[in-house]
Amino acid sequence: MWVVIAVSAVIVVMVLVLSILTLNKGYGYNHTVDPLPEEKDQENKEESDQGK
Repeated sequence: MWVVIAVSAVIVVMVLVLSILTLNKGYGYNHTVDPLPEEKDQENKEESDQGK
């Protein structure tokens, strides 16, 4: 009986530690944002206007 409780406690602790590590890694990730297609179109339009 005590063996089952001990094994269960170890599994719970392992899941908790892995969850915390995963959350920390996720919050530490630096996201990048691509420019909106409208901004790219405006830049391309300005470049083509300057070439005229």
